[in-house]
Amino acid sequence: MPTLDDILEHIGEFDLFQKRAFFVLCLLSASFTPIYVGVVFLGFSPEHRCLSPGVAELSSRCGWSLEEELNYTVPEQGRHGESFSSQCRRYNVDWNTTGLSCTNPLENFTGYGNRSSIPLTTCQDGWVYSSSGSSIVTKFNLVCEDSWKLDLFQSCVNTGFFIGSLSIGYIADRFGRKLCLLITILVNSISGVLMAFAPSYMWMLIYRFIQGLVSKGGWLTGYVLITEFVGLSYRRTVGIVYQVAFSVGLLVLSAIAYMIPHWRWLQLTVTLPNFFFLLYYWCLPESPRWLIAQQRNDKAMKIINRIAKGNGKKVPPSLQSLNPEEEDGEKLSPSFLDLVRTPQIRKHTLILMYTWFTSSVLYQGLIMHMGIAGGNIYLDFFYSALVEFPAALILILTVDRIGRRYPWAAANLVAGAACLLTAFIPDNIYWLKITTACLGRMGITMCYEMVCLVNAELYPTFLRNLGVLVCSSMCDIGGIITPFIVYRLAEIWHELPLVVFAVVGLIDGGLVLLLPETKGKTLPETIEDAENMHRQRKRKKEVIYVHVSTTEVAPN
Repeated sequence: MPTLDDILEHIGEFDLFQKRAFFVLCLLSASFTPIYVGVVFLGFSPEHRCLSPGVAELSSRCGWSLEEELNYTVPEQGRHGESFSSQCRRYNVDWNTTGLSCTNPLENFTGYGNRSSIPLTTCQDGWVYSSSGSSIVTKFNLVCEDSWKLDLFQSCVNTGFFIGSLSIGYIADRFGRKLCLLITILVNSISGVLMAFAPSYMWMLIYRFIQGLVSKGGWLTGYVLITEFVGLSYRRTVGIVYQVAFSVGLLVLSAIAYMIPHWRWLQLTVTLPNFFFLLYYWCLPESPRWLIAQQRNDKAMKIINRIAKGNGKKVPPSLQSLNPEEEDGEKLSPSFLDLVRTPQIRKHTLILMYTWFTSSVLYQGLIMHMGIAGGNIYLDFFYSALVEFPAALILILTVDRIGRRYPWAAANLVAGAACLLTAFIPDNIYWLKITTACLGRMGITMCYEMVCLVNAELYPTFLRNLGVLVCSSMCDIGGIITPFIVYRLAEIWHELPLVVFAVVGLIDGGLVLLLPETKGKTLPETIEDAENMHRQRKRKKEVIYVHVSTTEVAPN
């Protein structure tokens, strides 16, 4: 009996219908960017100092410049041999005292021999921020003793990603890709709007957690859906370009954030377009592969005929029936135990989980580590996003010629080696240090794109979405601990996080070679297909050879 891949060869593996579906799903991929990395702009921490009552009036009376005001009224402390204006302490004096000098106001306070002996106190009256825009930091004063609340904000997103990876994956495999996608879009849109109007930090935290709960699951469901629409020869391309759409979202986000430096308006601007994705109810059909796995062949054939009509073709009469192999004649339902029950799938699951973890730690860690030096936040974000495009181009040019495993392993080795080299390049050779770090960013971006592609290719249809989301949940664990790796280890030695990244990446480079090569292989439909993937190559060549020979002889 024919498989879906056989039918797609006749009605179009990536024709007009699939291209339209692919385009609208790429818009969904780009819209995930503000949730994944939006904290860079939503949680921007500008320079700040304590608000001291009476200083503004004194500065106005004396005609001070900003530099003079800071020099006269803000305490200085030594840090790493440098002097900086204290951000979390102020002089414990009354600036409303009459008769204060404009040239040295602190000398008017009797009892203090010099500036260093003046007692300090906390910022009891709030802070003054140097930025003209706003962020959740400036709105809720997430600085000094409350700076950990910004870390908690991002941790809640990653916690939502983790929980959603388990629950959304099950829903998509149990009730269908399309229903799951629409539910996640609706919940994500509503919670995103509510977050923009959050009256307090706690409510903002709750809404952000809900966004994390559904957004990543929706993104990966869209990824699985488009790979199940297209034929074998186009599967890797749409998988890579789907992730390139995320990179495009990075560029768009940096431009929008530059034009809208106020966090509530920024949050609304990047959230409201999500409501248009509810039109997918009419634009996208259910995955025919999922329907076949659920033994709903009649509905699957209707969708196949819809795809054929959209491509201007017809399904040949000889391919009108679908009877996939079934295990014990029963409808297959996904189970978490299926991910570890059989030896090959268990090996795939464990390696993929580590690979997702590695990709997240290195991808986010390199961004955080480069951000320690500061700089223009918009340009730095923009330039780092540009590095991802050559990574995608390299994959497109290699994965169908060389395969998946070797470019994947090479990318891990490049990322790990680049991290190690960057750690030991002297700071005075800054251009070389940045270039090497960008090379590492390119390598780990390739790994990220490759694991998304291969993860979906190693699991049978009924288990595919659950397998992708469970394995990818480890990248959320990586996202939670990466800030601690970067900032805590950097206190011991600034380059120590890079050494850790190098070790993690090099280990992953060896592990991915233990996975089967999926180049040119059909998506597995059953547990047995997935278990035999490492033996499929020779048998596949024989089948293709017989098919070609028969086709050539028939006309004679």
